[in-house]
Amino acid sequence: MKKKDSNKPNDETLSGPTGMLHPEKPLAEDEKDLSLRPRSLKEFMGQTQIKENLSVFITAARERNESLDHLFLIGPPGLGKTTLAQVVANELGAEFKVTSAPALDKPKDLAGILTTVTEKTVFFIDEIHRLKPAIEEMLYIAMEDYELDWIIGQGPSARTIRIPIQPFTLVGATTKAGNVSSPLVGRFGITCRFSFYEAADMEAIVRRSAGILNTKVDNDAAALLARSARGTPRVVNRLLRRMRDFAQIKGEPSITLPVVEDGLRRLEIDPLGLEKHDREILRIIIERYNGGPVGAETLAISIGESVDTLEDYYEPYLIQAGLIQRTPRGRVVTAMAYEHLKLEPRNGKIAGQVEGLLF
Repeated sequence: MKKKDSNKPNDETLSGPTGMLHPEKPLAEDEKDLSLRPRSLKEFMGQTQIKENLSVFITAARERNESLDHLFLIGPPGLGKTTLAQVVANELGAEFKVTSAPALDKPKDLAGILTTVTEKTVFFIDEIHRLKPAIEEMLYIAMEDYELDWIIGQGPSARTIRIPIQPFTLVGATTKAGNVSSPLVGRFGITCRFSFYEAADMEAIVRRSAGILNTKVDNDAAALLARSARGTPRVVNRLLRRMRDFAQIKGEPSITLPVVEDGLRRLEIDPLGLEKHDREILRIIIERYNGGPVGAETLAISIGESVDTLEDYYEPYLIQAGLIQRTPRGRVVTAMAYEHLKLEPRNGKIAGQVEGLLF
């Protein structure tokens, strides 16, 4: 019997540790979100400035018949960095390959990908701040000269050769731009910083996603969903699917305002978009630490989460919403947090006022 070649990818499986995708297949980060992902810049809602600039850069690259300059995407999770990378590949009509930094264990993993890319391929690396130094150094030459340094032999007979590769576009995404080394950042020609989405853009996303899901949603229900989704498309799409479930079980022909209000109550999400854990963070700072300041590690232990989860998932929106503030001494809740939780500051003063901090 002929032995099956386990290294040969097929249409149903991914190949190797890189998680490379067949160019015709969308990125499988979240199977339930695949049908909701926009495939062009026109379909991509929000981030207007980023889209306008990218449209110019992509059009210019196509007219010159060149690969797009390397692209660095910065922002909290769920704002569309991965989606935009695939949109860029679609707009360029190029192959799309994807991996994450932790999956690149050895230089040969990166070399295996880059030596097989076709011209103008968009190569996406998620969590690029977690690249190992040896792999990062290999990327420097690949990004600048489209060549790979490779060592042949060992000891005194070892020598370095340069392997040419096809011109490609590296798209690096990170939630922690400060953890990416300066030499790597400097090699990206285009930098895009994602911000949380405005309410109008979130409502547009709700209506677009509802249309794809063949679900009707009332205007006031869409507005409430948009306000309760932390300015994050991934969250609003998840909430929309849950509201569809509630409406279906209740026998409602569409997602109405009462359905959304009841659904959010069941999911313990308030109109500001805070989940149970968000409110717990605020209460812990107020009740255990008198409003702060409290260090990130201490706070993470108090809520039973890792520091990375606290800083990457919970804090960005709480800061954006004006509920907490980072200070040199630690995290401090603001007056808005007391008001939102309907709590009274001790001695009539909030922690920031006591410590002489400005909000």
